[in-house]
Amino acid sequence: MSLKANILTKMLPKHIAIIMDGNGRWAKQKGMLRAFGHENGTKAVREVVEASAEIGIKNLTLYAFSTENWNRPKLEVQTLMKLLVSSLKKEINTLQDNNIKLSAIGNLKTLPKKVYKELHEVIESTKANNRMTLTLALSYGSREEILNTVKEISIKVKNNIISAKKIDESIINEHLYTQNLPDVDLLIRTSGEQRISNFLLWQIAYAELYFTSTLWPDFTKQHLYEAIIEYQKRERRFGKTSEQLS
Repeated sequence: MSLKANILTKMLPKHIAIIMDGNGRWAKQKGMLRAFGHENGTKAVREVVEASAEIGIKNLTLYAFSTENWNRPKLEVQTLMKLLVSSLKKEINTLQDNNIKLSAIGNLKTLPKKVYKELHEVIESTKANNRMTLTLALSYGSREEILNTVKEISIKVKNNIISAKKIDESIINEHLYTQNLPDVDLLIRTSGEQRISNFLLWQIAYAELYFTSTLWPDFTKQHLYEAIIEYQKRERRFGKTSEQLS
C-alpha cells in the first residue's frame, strides 16, 4: 500500500506550515553556490503544493523569506528576489489549473517594487480560487507581527474603538497577518534543525511539530505524506486528558 493510501482523509490538518530549510547546505554538498540550492528548492515547492491540493489540504503556508534573511549577503538576497519573481511568473498557470489561491504575509512593503508588483498581480488573478490557499511568508517575522498587532490594538483602545476589557484571543487574531487563516495544525521543518526561527509563534500554540533531516530540495510528496501520517498518529489533547477525549 502506498503512503498516500495510508492517509486518513477525515483527519487531515486544516493548516500545514513549512519551514523550508537546507537549500544552502544541499548546494554546498554538491560543490555548488547557494543559489543553485534555492533554484532546486522551487521544485520541492511545486511538488508539495500540488500534493497538498491533491489530498485535500485547505491551507498551506511556506516560510519563504524572513525579516532576518535581509542580513544575508547582498548577492544571495538579490538572487532570491529574482527567483521569486521568475517562480511567480512560471507557476501562475499551475495555481490556476489547480484552483489554488495565492496569499502572502509579512512586511511586504519592504520587498523590491518588481517583486511586490508581481506578487500582487498573482494574488489578484487567483483570488477567486477556492481549492486551497497557498500563503507565502515573505519578509516575515513573528515577533514583528505580534509587535504590530499590539500597536494597532493599543491605538484602537486609545481612540475608544476597542474596550481594553474586551480584548481576547479573537481580537488578537483579527489583527495578525494571518487573520483569514486557521491556527496551524502541523508545522514541518526540513534539514534537521529543531527550532521555530521566529515563524508563526502565536499561530502554532497547539501545532504538532515534525522535524526531518531531509534537505528542502530533496523533499518530495512522499516526505509530505510521511509527515501527515505521523501527525495523524498523535493524540491532540489541547490541555485535556486522554480520558476526556475518549
